[in-house]
Amino acid sequence: MESHQDGSKGLEEGVLLANDSFSSPKESHDADGGPPKDSGDEAERETWGAKLDYTLSMIGYCVGLGNVWRFPYLCYANGGGVFLIPYLLMLTLAGIPLFYMESALGQYASLGSISVWKALPILKGVGYAMVTISTLVAIYYNMIIAWSLYYLFASLTSVLPWHHCGHWWNTPACMESAEVANRTNITANFSRASPSEEYFHNRVLKYSDSLDDTGTISWELTLCLLLSWIIVFFCLIKGVKSAGKVVYFTATFPYIVLTILLIRGLLLPGAVDGIVYYIKPDFRKLLTAQIWYDGASQVFYSLGVAWGGILTMASYNKFHNNCHRDAIIVPLANSGTSIFAGFVIFSYIGYMSHELKMDVGEVVAKGPGLAFIAYPEALTLMPISPLWAVLFFLMLVTLGLDSEI
Repeated sequence: MESHQDGSKGLEEGVLLANDSFSSPKESHDADGGPPKDSGDEAERETWGAKLDYTLSMIGYCVGLGNVWRFPYLCYANGGGVFLIPYLLMLTLAGIPLFYMESALGQYASLGSISVWKALPILKGVGYAMVTISTLVAIYYNMIIAWSLYYLFASLTSVLPWHHCGHWWNTPACMESAEVANRTNITANFSRASPSEEYFHNRVLKYSDSLDDTGTISWELTLCLLLSWIIVFFCLIKGVKSAGKVVYFTATFPYIVLTILLIRGLLLPGAVDGIVYYIKPDFRKLLTAQIWYDGASQVFYSLGVAWGGILTMASYNKFHNNCHRDAIIVPLANSGTSIFAGFVIFSYIGYMSHELKMDVGEVVAKGPGLAFIAYPEALTLMPISPLWAVLFFLMLVTLGLDSEI
């Protein structure tokens, strides 16, 4: 009898301890459906000023630079339009459910990526891993923002600095677009480098000749990096209250620029060829493992699931917010942006191939090269190229800030 009473007492203590760590909504949430209070802090956790603040912040978090340069290239490299089959399948089976799970957990607990695991201490390492990943991503994302700022400032001139050869950062291999189109100076053994490629490698990044040569500090790029951190600081200075207002510009401006660029791009010769190259399906690719791997990786990379950002931002929601609807709207908006950006990028790639008299596949670049080499080179072929360059790189800055904040 005594052992039974001792066991019951131990069970009751265990239940009370669990409730202290992660209490039920009836006990820990206000009558108006507000977020739970921390047991050690009587102050309520702040919430988003408006529902639209959260929605735009989540769209901005998911829609980033990968939508502009990674998705279009993966779509082109994996059979064009047929890539949408594994991509949308992975989005439906994995992306949306994981997004919903993470946002629901954050909204229910109203706790951050580390504190939320009080409910299951054995998994607290997951929270630290999330913070570590987000820290590393924030570092390299700010570097890309710095590149975009550098190009943005460099575009404020009458002639883009990567338009012509003849600068101190150019090499004998540099060949301008007009020379390539005429094919007058190209031999079988000649390696051609475009002015935009040499500008990015030799002027912006200042590549050294070998690993033994560490090179010198690029003070212009260092100042751009400092500026990017300062901008992020002021965007977050008042937490979700300030971040929720900043996204009204940073989350909507890229769509305005993409629409303007698409309209202008469709009017250029060769644009249709580029778009056809982008969406032309090659169903044989479905039999390869690479297309399924790329489809899954793009979904996880773009949505940022398991990085802690979704969980943290959802923790500032009101307790009864419809997170299920959010988990459908945000991923679909993210995917739609990726597809839309692909039309924009490849309309200019098609124009570039038309002007250079080259196949579309010869001018397509992957990764940052698409945004900082191929696209800037295409801009030099357009009238009033500095204007379009300013719009494009300002868009990259806002996309980077969206994901950063």
